[in-house]
Amino acid sequence: MGGTFVAMPKNIRNIAIIAHVDHGKTTLVDFLLKQSGTFHAKAAELTKDLIMDSSDLERERGITILAKNTAITYKGVKINIVDTPGHADFGGEVERTLNMADGAVLLVDAQEGPMPQTKFVLKKALEMGLRIIVVINKIDKPGADTEGTLHETSDLFLHLAHNESHLDFPVIYAIGREGKAWGHVPTDAEKSAPTTLEPLFEKILEYIPEPTGDAQGSLQMLVAALDKDNYQGRYAIGRVVRGAVRPGMTVTIIQPDGIQTPSTIEKVFTYQGLKRIEAESVEAGDIAAITGVQEAHISSTITDPAQPEALAAIQVEEPTLRVTIGPNTSPFMGKEGTFVTSRQIGERLERELETNVGFRLQSLGGSGYLLSGRGELHLSVFLETLRREGFELQVSKPEVIIKTVDGVEQEPVEEVTVDVPAEYVGVVTTEMGKRRGEMIDLINHAHSSAGGAGGTTRLSYKLSTRGFLGLRGILMTQTRGAAIINSISLGYEPAGTPLDQDRNGVLLASETGQAVAFGLEVAQGRGMTFIAPGTQVYEGMIIGLNSRHEDLEINVCKGKELTNMRSKSSDGTIILAPPVQLSLEQALDFIEDDELLELTPQNIRLRKRYLTRTERDRARRDLKNS
Repeated sequence: MGGTFVAMPKNIRNIAIIAHVDHGKTTLVDFLLKQSGTFHAKAAELTKDLIMDSSDLERERGITILAKNTAITYKGVKINIVDTPGHADFGGEVERTLNMADGAVLLVDAQEGPMPQTKFVLKKALEMGLRIIVVINKIDKPGADTEGTLHETSDLFLHLAHNESHLDFPVIYAIGREGKAWGHVPTDAEKSAPTTLEPLFEKILEYIPEPTGDAQGSLQMLVAALDKDNYQGRYAIGRVVRGAVRPGMTVTIIQPDGIQTPSTIEKVFTYQGLKRIEAESVEAGDIAAITGVQEAHISSTITDPAQPEALAAIQVEEPTLRVTIGPNTSPFMGKEGTFVTSRQIGERLERELETNVGFRLQSLGGSGYLLSGRGELHLSVFLETLRREGFELQVSKPEVIIKTVDGVEQEPVEEVTVDVPAEYVGVVTTEMGKRRGEMIDLINHAHSSAGGAGGTTRLSYKLSTRGFLGLRGILMTQTRGAAIINSISLGYEPAGTPLDQDRNGVLLASETGQAVAFGLEVAQGRGMTFIAPGTQVYEGMIIGLNSRHEDLEINVCKGKELTNMRSKSSDGTIILAPPVQLSLEQALDFIEDDELLELTPQNIRLRKRYLTRTERDRARRDLKNS
């Protein structure tokens, strides 16, 4: 990662790319990198897509999970760019990285218009006083409504603006996936003609202010991100607010709680393209990555020991959901994972807290850890990461965090937006009614995303987080995958009455062994199954969903008994329905309070907390008598 020492450019712009999920942020950054001449003519990156989404999970899911820094140079001006996540569950990433920017490029899909996360990221950007450039993206989509999208975006600014200056924003029109942009609504002929993102580059130089800061003063730098690699170890990343940071400097690290620790900076890096370039100095206004400051955490201030002044800590919204995580206790424990002990799991969770500001952790002694996060996706992405790293663990049903304020219990509430074809509106309203959702808005769009008749409808509801749990999977099933569901937090309100359990009972394996076709045929006569023939099962493992409300034990390891030759010769081929395979998010939604999720690098298994019937009966009696 080390490179040639570079002189810092005088002209700098710091911008964040913000938008709702899948509105084209990462693709736009790809073309900003490519068209700025950041890569040499034969660089491999010129032929790649989603250059900034580097992890396997990001590429598989098509979403940005971690905010990332890059830098380009255009007309002699260095432009530091932060590509931020678009999903509300990763709002902590957005909040901490906006601290490094002076302006933001807000992308809005020309067909979908402003979405819940558009509102969230714009609200945060305006609160921090950032200058905003609006980019109406994907104007080539069949259902694009460029004029309507601009009108809706203007209404959003009007709703969120703190002063009149916020209402005066430039607009760029773009086809991000082709690297094209215009300062006006282009004609069809202009859309098909060769062009570049030059109007956006020019608007960034013109409209985004140069960073302010006294380069001659004593050092002040707020740590907004942490990273590490195998060469330099741990990096503290942030914007230099005052003074300059240099290798070998003695500094004081001030934690958010006021504790001060002396340290020495080893190396200083700045960004160029996708690389960190070693620098002799990074001055006020620029973004630096420094090594040697092991005690630095997110929201720490790195200062001059002669003038140790702390900067305001980064404020992050509180978690809304929590799960219990502990070592696997099933009969298959230790067979599929590399890291299986409570100590190993605890150390990994502690490391995650250093960089993931949206998480909170509490030890439960020998029984595991209580991990709190921003939402189901926030938690499930981390759990999937642990699986891939070789961890074997068990996880409880997500539980909503209830707070007591002035003696009143309060629960988190969300604004949930559902976009569906018009024929599924009844399905959505019925399901929301069951979950006590309060309708906020209903908008009919004449066009259809598929280009057909009927159009789409956007329904917005205020819904408790308890009511939102499991909603995504149910609506996706009931609308045959046509629903687009998004949410943002609205804070806390007095808690309502608990919702009734809506799920049927489960089918349980009554014996340990290998599932066979005959046993699964019996199980499919009672409901749907989650496993295929040949799957290893254990007593108390959930192998399907019952068609009735109660749980049912079935011996899926038992084959058909043969009593004579005739029955053997007439034994027909068993035809089974394909098993339903639940994703990790769906499995978290599925399980109830008395059930657990067993996660290993090879499998996701559902199980009862108490595996034998005797243990379950005893637990029910104890609960009844308590």
